[in-house]
Amino acid sequence: MQGVVVRALLTVMVVTMALAMPAYARDWWGAGEGRVFPAVADFPNEHGTLRVLLQDGPLDTRGHPFFEPLGPHGRACVTCHQPADAMSLSLASIRQQWQTAGARDPLFAPIDGANCPDLPHGERDSHSLLLDHGLFRIARPWPPRDHAGKAIKPDFDVDVIHDPTGCNLSPRWGLPSDDPHVSVYRRPRPVANLKYVLAMGFAIDGKRGLPLPLDPDTGKPVSGNLMADSRVLTLKAQMHDAARSHLGFFERLTPAQIERINDFEMRVFTAQQQNRLGDSLDAGGAEGGPAKLADSEPGRLGSQGIGVWSEFAPWERADDSSVTPERRALRESIARGARSFRERTFLIADSRGVNSPMGFGNPMRDRCALCHNMSQMGMDVAPGQVDLGTTTQPFADQQPHLPLFRITCKGEPHPHYGRVIHTHDPGYALTTGRCADVGRITLQSLRGLAARAPYFVNGTASTLREVVEYYDRRYSIGYTEQEIEDLVNLMSAL
Repeated sequence: MQGVVVRALLTVMVVTMALAMPAYARDWWGAGEGRVFPAVADFPNEHGTLRVLLQDGPLDTRGHPFFEPLGPHGRACVTCHQPADAMSLSLASIRQQWQTAGARDPLFAPIDGANCPDLPHGERDSHSLLLDHGLFRIARPWPPRDHAGKAIKPDFDVDVIHDPTGCNLSPRWGLPSDDPHVSVYRRPRPVANLKYVLAMGFAIDGKRGLPLPLDPDTGKPVSGNLMADSRVLTLKAQMHDAARSHLGFFERLTPAQIERINDFEMRVFTAQQQNRLGDSLDAGGAEGGPAKLADSEPGRLGSQGIGVWSEFAPWERADDSSVTPERRALRESIARGARSFRERTFLIADSRGVNSPMGFGNPMRDRCALCHNMSQMGMDVAPGQVDLGTTTQPFADQQPHLPLFRITCKGEPHPHYGRVIHTHDPGYALTTGRCADVGRITLQSLRGLAARAPYFVNGTASTLREVVEYYDRRYSIGYTEQEIEDLVNLMSAL
């Protein structure tokens, strides 16, 4: 009897410990650790195994500006771009660091790791948006400034309707301050596969009907796909912006530092390597995994002649007798998801950057691959931002933890929302000052999704299933349960 009680108590202890810990212990890279970044590293997650490749061999990170702390907060670039999280940052890693060090960890620096810098630093509630939704504070100047720093006269007014953080109404940090800013809350974008992010599929921004902006250093057009709101044009400008706004490093990065960071970031490639059953994503004739990304050229991975996710086509009739029925079923599901992504049509309506000003009609019938068309990446080969409704009412899910702004157009009304818009994040409009750009966000790569939950710019989808379900609601697609499962299995294998 005593043994039964002891075993029961041990079972309770094990279950309690399991519930208190993240599903997978994260291999955390602290600033200034001086580790060697390997040529190949694999990291388990709930959907399988993520692989990170560093082209041209390993890197000694001692003294490297991507890995060394810069500024007063003890952060480095790697703090928010973790290898195990596909060079982004997952909610699981964020919570693990809080459990390990609490507010002492540089990740929770008040500059952007708190809901507002003036909140009590040691209290969990001060960091709730980061801990519960994976969101960092992004402070955008108001009125907006162009890429040269010149003030833009906006064609809309912005008012704060609701802000549980208090930051937008703060006399020091918010709109009433002497240096007015709008605080929005966003997920960090991955620093990987950048040769595709920087590639251009077209010479103009068709989503606005305007020429692409030019790199001030080279005079050449830029893709504009680096940031959620395209507030910087080049990788160099992004480095300066991140060093100032996230690291608190108010000196300019030196040319040598920029060159070393650029060299590292352009060599990193990441994607899932194995699915949840341990099946390699380049087995059975498929061409998944990050090696293909590292070895191929962006021009060969666009929408011209190569269907997005067609690398999984060999799994549509997975007749390999050496695999188990369960693995065969998962392969076939992933392949069905890829075909659905390419071919399943539905009505797309009221989406700025798609229905207007492109002239495709409103509504129009098309597929997921209309926007996510870059093969093996899932980005859009056409530059420019799109409003899919993830931040703006009436399409955005209710997010009482986020600020809510009222946008009042002073000139022409928004083509889909009208003159008054309610949004959690004005998006690209905070860069251009144009009412027509409210809610527009830069599409990003779909690689490594399994390692970097939550999803969407404001973290409103906790799981891959919630991503599919959002689109199902947004566009009244009517997916079957099997179609949802297939799409989730596809995204988990990217």
